[in-house]
Amino acid sequence: MAELGNFLLWMSCFTALYAVISGILAGKTRRLDLTLSTERALGASFGLILLAAGILEYLLLTDRFDIRYVSKVSSLHQPTLYKFTALWSSMEGSLLLWLLILSAFSFFSILKTRRFRGPLPSYAAALMAGSQVFFAVLIVIHESPFQTLGFTPPDGQGMNPLLVNTYMAIHPPMLYSGYVGFIVPYSFAMATLISRQGDEEWIRTTRRWTILPWFLLGTGQLLGGKWAYVVLGWGGYWGWDPVENAALLPWLTATAFLHSVMIQEKKGMLKVWNMVLILLTFTLCIFGTFLTRSGVVSSVHTFAQSPIGPWFLRYVVVIILLSTYFLWTRLPILKSKNEYESPVSREGGFLLNNLLFLTATFAVFWGVMFPVISEAVTGDKITVGAPFFNAVMVPIGLLLLLLTGVGPLLAWRKTSGQSLRKHFTGSSIFGILCGILALALGVRDIYALISFLFCGFVTGTIVSEFHRGAKARGSSSQEPYLTAVVNLTRRNRRRYGGYIVHFGVVLIFIGFTGNAFNKDIEAELEYMESIDLGPYRLVYEGVSESQNPLTAVIQTQLGVYKNGKRLGTMWPEQHVYYKRQDQQRTTEVAVRSTPREDLYVLNEGFDLRDGREVALFHLYLNPLVMWVWIGACILTLGTLVIMWPDKQDKLTRSRIGAPEAFQKKVPA
Repeated sequence: MAELGNFLLWMSCFTALYAVISGILAGKTRRLDLTLSTERALGASFGLILLAAGILEYLLLTDRFDIRYVSKVSSLHQPTLYKFTALWSSMEGSLLLWLLILSAFSFFSILKTRRFRGPLPSYAAALMAGSQVFFAVLIVIHESPFQTLGFTPPDGQGMNPLLVNTYMAIHPPMLYSGYVGFIVPYSFAMATLISRQGDEEWIRTTRRWTILPWFLLGTGQLLGGKWAYVVLGWGGYWGWDPVENAALLPWLTATAFLHSVMIQEKKGMLKVWNMVLILLTFTLCIFGTFLTRSGVVSSVHTFAQSPIGPWFLRYVVVIILLSTYFLWTRLPILKSKNEYESPVSREGGFLLNNLLFLTATFAVFWGVMFPVISEAVTGDKITVGAPFFNAVMVPIGLLLLLLTGVGPLLAWRKTSGQSLRKHFTGSSIFGILCGILALALGVRDIYALISFLFCGFVTGTIVSEFHRGAKARGSSSQEPYLTAVVNLTRRNRRRYGGYIVHFGVVLIFIGFTGNAFNKDIEAELEYMESIDLGPYRLVYEGVSESQNPLTAVIQTQLGVYKNGKRLGTMWPEQHVYYKRQDQQRTTEVAVRSTPREDLYVLNEGFDLRDGREVALFHLYLNPLVMWVWIGACILTLGTLVIMWPDKQDKLTRSRIGAPEAFQKKVPA
């Protein structure tokens, strides 16, 4: 089976290489037979990689410990779910998953362009296949998951205990899909430059293929934050870790692109700028992968140092050189059709939005790379921590939050003073009232006050836009109000789905703002001793121990009281993975979550006080955390609304038809 897995990966490499050659020739000659051959080669490559991944899953599920990878990440008593997710729990398997997702995006995105065959999708297919070749060669030469040990141990080491978690079963595939998915808009953008097409066809073709990885990358980061919150036991969900930041970088530039591309679609402007943004986004995706897998930065998220790090760095350099060359030589075809007229316009709002996103990108990039640069220059690694990122990113984030409400309400070309008063008076009043309410409730942190004020303002603009549209629709069609809201959203999914996404962002910002009021204390408690934190009293009620085939579980019991009334019991735990050689110990935090605040308790072990055993606890009171996760759900809903198939969009694309070179009937 292992030999077959390696053989399939080699075959996928050759079929992808064939797709590179046939795709380039199809783009140059515009021959339909070569185009069809390229599509079939991508399909064959995807099928081969899928079979290879299926074989690895079979080896994991059947406990084939003679395979090095299986013995490293699985064990006899590991639950079936985590035997399955062990595929992406270490370097070799995660690279195979990356290649599988890459081949799937490549094949299905090209499959969707069959009605619009031409040089653009042909060159794009060649570029995506080229990326497959790189990853396939990297896996089979350096990081094959099908290497054998030469003997069969009685049991495997088992997965890293930190990864034995439901969120970690979902987070990596989603994050990888976000990283990988940007290959589609990148390839079509490059194909536009190669084929010297200066129109917006590549944008129309890849709009959903850009929104999808943007959503997956952002949601993957939030799931990673949830995992860190409940597993790592440091009381937070975002610590400006280098690998967290590496994933944030392409998300920031992609968000800027999704906003500014609307100017190109509406006005034919910012063609060069949008090209730069999407090329930069994919470059940062590969750069983030380099950081994760090279050992250049230290993080709980990174893999061990590997020989593949330099290969990723070379790949980044190749992407930069190719992108720069084709962008520079194709500048004449990217001239704007219209001129920028007024800063008080939707174009002006989007430009300011882009400037802030790029400033944030540079700040995060500098913070990530400064320790590396300082070590290279001075020999001393100077770490940049959370204070730097908070000082820079909090003001930028608040300005972006404000623009979330302002930008969509500005008119194209120029916004009159009357329009500004009409659209913003009510929302501004509501925002000010939210700020006053926060002040009355005791909020004194200036950034927190501004955040609540801006959240109120943006919420007011979103509600007013839905109300204005539903009222107008209801008066013309005589529909009930709620029916008018639903139909209004269905008729313009992109606009009103965007408002839903913005509301999700507002809720996430409310959750972020709660960080300004976090409290934490450490406590040493004997049996039935208590500690107060905020309005809560926690009583240590004992400890119990149990054992299963994988771990020894030490569970402490804390009674939770508020105003003298018992609310329930919390059970923070410690797990000792005694079957592993390192006897790794992990914490299982206990969290009592409400819309107002999270009570978060961590058991840090035991000690002696005057000869008596005491339990060591770290307790946190984290306000408003739940709104981060609620906001993520609303953001997901808005993204689904935006991406839902639009009949009008299909009609528009069908009128465009295939390029002139392929006006002949094309077999399905």
